[in-house]
Parts: sequence; structure tokens; C-alpha cells
Amino acid sequence: MDIEELTAREAIRDVIARYNHAGDRGQLDDLVACFTEDGVMELPDTPPLRGHDSIRQHLEGVVAALRGSTERATLAHHVASLRIQRTAPDAARAEAYFSVYTEIGLDHWGRYSDRLLRTGDRWRIALRRVRVDGAVSHSRMVSQR
Repeated sequence: MDIEELTAREAIRDVIARYNHAGDRGQLDDLVACFTEDGVMELPDTPPLRGHDSIRQHLEGVVAALRGSTERATLAHHVASLRIQRTAPDAARAEAYFSVYTEIGLDHWGRYSDRLLRTGDRWRIALRRVRVDGAVSHSRMVSQR
């Protein structure tokens, strides 16, 4: 592995971490900046969110719902087993497991599957597919079917 590969992998790790830290703090402008301008987020039971405005608008609703369902809106995403594969000099795929904690403890868990592009000197998410593998019965964020 050469220095370019190592630099790309670290930048990709950073954008994934920045996405989660911004989301956990309700800093939606910072979260949206992790996506390319035409970036897409696919969530369970939701039409694909295309572009910064669509992603921000949806997540504003998530933030409002979380604040309305709790006395203390606590949110902490934990990402593990991140696997990065560069597919071209300016393109990569990444996969990871995540778990989400709220004030009740473990709330839900699942996987990210990302396609990333380097735009200028930064890596950004072009496509994020979120798969929820499970949730506790009293989840604050995942509706039980």
C-alpha cells in the first residue's frame, strides 16, 4: 500500500466520522457537506433522498421527532469494521457496521454501504445506503412493524 492509498483511506475514514459526529450533534449543514452536491441517501421505508436540500429536510424531521420523544435528546453513532476499497483514483466503496445509542441505551443497529468520490481535495459520499438490521422494541428512532 502506497502513501496515496493510505491518504485516501484516512480521508474516507474522516468523512464517515464527520458525518456521524455532525448528525449526533444536530449539525445538519456539516453533515450534508459530507455528500457530493447530487449525493443520494437511501434509508429503509423512505424514497431516496437526492441532493443536499432533500437530505437536510429529511434529517430535520428526524431531529425534531427525536427531540419530541425524549426529555434529553441523546444520540451517538458507533461505526465499526470499516472496509474501504478504492475502485479508481478518485472513487471508492466503503462498508461498515453501525450501532446507535440514545438515552435508552442501544436503540438500533445496521450497516452502511457507501460509494465515495474525491471532489477537489476532499472525499465525499456520493451514495449512502443505510440498512437497519435490528432495533430494540422501545426504539426512539425506528418504528416497529
